[in-house]
Amino acid sequence: MANEQDLPVRGAWFERREAARGISWILEPSVHGFLRSNIWHVSGRDRDLVVDTGMGITSLRSSLPDLFERDPIAFVTHGHYDHTGGAYEFSRRAGHVEESGMLSEPEEATLMTAELPASFAEAMAADEPGGVCPDFLVDALPYAGYDLASYGIRPAPLTDPLVDGEVIDLGDRVLEVIHLPGHTPGSAALFDHASGALFTGDVLYDGELLDELPESCIDDYLKSMKRLLALDVSLAYPGHEQPLSRDDVQRLGSAYMEQRLS
Repeated sequence: MANEQDLPVRGAWFERREAARGISWILEPSVHGFLRSNIWHVSGRDRDLVVDTGMGITSLRSSLPDLFERDPIAFVTHGHYDHTGGAYEFSRRAGHVEESGMLSEPEEATLMTAELPASFAEAMAADEPGGVCPDFLVDALPYAGYDLASYGIRPAPLTDPLVDGEVIDLGDRVLEVIHLPGHTPGSAALFDHASGALFTGDVLYDGELLDELPESCIDDYLKSMKRLLALDVSLAYPGHEQPLSRDDVQRLGSAYMEQRLS
């Protein structure tokens, strides 16, 4: 096994890009693609919104202090740790009420691939050159001396447990909670009807959609995908990979349904 202290130190752990007017895309480039999730910062007239909060390997607040200048609401699309790691740093934490348990009592988290379920490690290995799974889920450290074994997820109970149809109002942007169970029971998207922007979490992205986890339900996923495809989406901001055009959304969603219904 490789020695974690042989990993380089990454000077800036987070990378930020402009995705659209008032929407920033924040990434953790040194996290393995298997768990590298997207963080979306939405600027509003009255307050800001952060959709998903990354792995929590190092502090968002310390790394990107301007992100917190207007006391943003954090919305977690679901409770998996690659999306909730930094949630504890926000004073207001919103998400679907059915994910409350995963935020209050987080799942066990690790950066050591040897501690992952065998099915996860096999899936990772399949994407690696030579079919060999890496020892760590990161290829760098956030600072010298960081102990990968100490990594864990802090409890971050929802302050704003929401249900389908409730909204988050930023002043000039209103986003509706769309409950889309399947990946997890409380998976939820945020939809801006005015602009057609949809924040999908892990319900839809350009990659293998995970619907066979212990907490997943394929029947629910199919119903959710049908509902998602009926939305008038102009651009989707997913939990992983690149933003999706209207055509991408229809193509990927239809492909999932065809695969599961065939």
